[in-house]
Amino acid sequence: MYIEKINGPEDVKKIEVAELPKLAEEMRHALLIRASKHGGHFGPNFGMVEATIALHYVFDSPKDKIVFDVSHQSYPHKMLTGRKDAYLYEEHYDDVSGYTNPHESAHDFFTVGHTSTSVSLACGLAKARDLNGEDGNVIAVIGDGSLSGGEALEGLDYAAELGGNLIIVVNDNDMSIAENHGGIYKNLKLLRETNGQAECNLFCAMGLDYIYVDHGNDVAELIQAFESVKDSKKAVVVHINTLKGKGYAPAEQHKEQWHFNGPFHIETGKPLYEMEEEDYSDVTCNYLMKKMKEDPAVVAITSGTPTVLGFTEDKRKEAGQQFVDVGIAEETAVALAAGIAANGGKPVYGVYSTFVQRTFDQIAQDVCIDNSPATIVTFSGSVYGMNDVTHLGLQDIPMMANIPNLVYLAPTTKEEYLAMLDWSIDQDQYPVAIKLPGGEMTSDGKKITKDFSQLNKYEVTEKGSKVAVIGLGTFYNMGCEVAKAVEEKTGTKATVINPYYITGIDEVLLEDLKKDHDVVITLEDGFLEGGFGEKIARFYGDSDVKVLNYGVKKELLDRYDIEELLKKNHLTVQQIVGDLKF
Repeated sequence: MYIEKINGPEDVKKIEVAELPKLAEEMRHALLIRASKHGGHFGPNFGMVEATIALHYVFDSPKDKIVFDVSHQSYPHKMLTGRKDAYLYEEHYDDVSGYTNPHESAHDFFTVGHTSTSVSLACGLAKARDLNGEDGNVIAVIGDGSLSGGEALEGLDYAAELGGNLIIVVNDNDMSIAENHGGIYKNLKLLRETNGQAECNLFCAMGLDYIYVDHGNDVAELIQAFESVKDSKKAVVVHINTLKGKGYAPAEQHKEQWHFNGPFHIETGKPLYEMEEEDYSDVTCNYLMKKMKEDPAVVAITSGTPTVLGFTEDKRKEAGQQFVDVGIAEETAVALAAGIAANGGKPVYGVYSTFVQRTFDQIAQDVCIDNSPATIVTFSGSVYGMNDVTHLGLQDIPMMANIPNLVYLAPTTKEEYLAMLDWSIDQDQYPVAIKLPGGEMTSDGKKITKDFSQLNKYEVTEKGSKVAVIGLGTFYNMGCEVAKAVEEKTGTKATVINPYYITGIDEVLLEDLKKDHDVVITLEDGFLEGGFGEKIARFYGDSDVKVLNYGVKKELLDRYDIEELLKKNHLTVQQIVGDLKF
């Protein structure tokens, strides 16, 4: 096997060009076996095998610097840069992360997991090279889906003025995570159909040189193209036409489904572990589909991840104009929602917590200043969500809870969530965000009668004394367990509170607790610093009430173990009760 002998890019260069397709075949086989057992990003990596081989055959990494956008497609790169064991041998599968990582290899230059960044990052590397009087190639690899992001277009705009070597490889597989959306894709399609010869050319119009490779999975053609631009003295785009999921029929036929996958049966493509339980994506989609039929002003919005709201391809077609995906453009999604709300529409924007970080300015400026009644639903904002350092969902509370005018709600059950969503859509007074709980969805069947327009009114679900436990969202149930443990230990029944509102405090209730409570415990699923609990602690700052805040310490975590993280942050029932001094 060729792949077993590759310990770095220098070994790729030793293989005859005619033999490189065999290397590609071996790499795909290894990727297939690993993905079937371990899961991961499937389609992007299968489509980039030949291009990655060609890049390392022509260029001299790490002197020549290759920057991968998102780095969903970096597995082949890792295989060729000394990390093949993590893809060949099951006992080493977890030796590497799912993204480029400078801590793993000198061939990686950034820890990247969000889209549309590679061109700007590469421009920075190239600028520093030129300032230092150095030489070498800088290569930015970016997928067509990532081109919809504003930073990608900003980077291309600057690249034309860089004045030195910069090679931008546009990996065009005619797909984002789902289908592409936006006007630039008409031009990419035209360029594919004319073999790159169309007079109307986005890249040329921006002042960039341009070449096209129609057979983007032909390693010999790619080598020829890359050799033609190596050591170029200005920015040039190499536009390659690839097939997402190449080499595995189910992935080629169902590209959206196979962007990312869990473990599966290779023979059938069916998952090893069927997820039959209803989740918040399903619940949201079912609710919105019904709401849309009742009210033509309701519109669901996503930004490159339509299934976050449960909108699979069939549901998107059924919703028609009442569903909008803007591509990977979170800022546009929020601004669009603001505009829709300002003109009488009822927008609901669904977004993963890790990506809502990109929208701070739009939420603050475009939504909240004008008090536009848009709805934002954040998913996976939890210790139980994604745990790669690039995809943490632990920052939304400090970020969003401190934006004036925004009402940020934290349901604990399916029923509470639907009641909040229904109220948010129908009201026209406030911008509203809803933070979905992490972990398995809880449904208790209770009818919710609460009037959410009465802002910052918490609910006492268990009345006690001495100790009050305020459990926010995900951690409400933990709060109930803490209260039970307190009673078992002391014989005194603790008060349990469901606060609902992240953005404000119930001063009347908190003041009342002073009468017969000595300790108030807060639990929140996110970073403590700047979070919910600190608002409670500040309220009691000049009183005799002691406040204990529990959440996650502010730090950049990577691939953490949930149970270890909870213990590290004293987020177990036993630890919390142990902290109490009776």
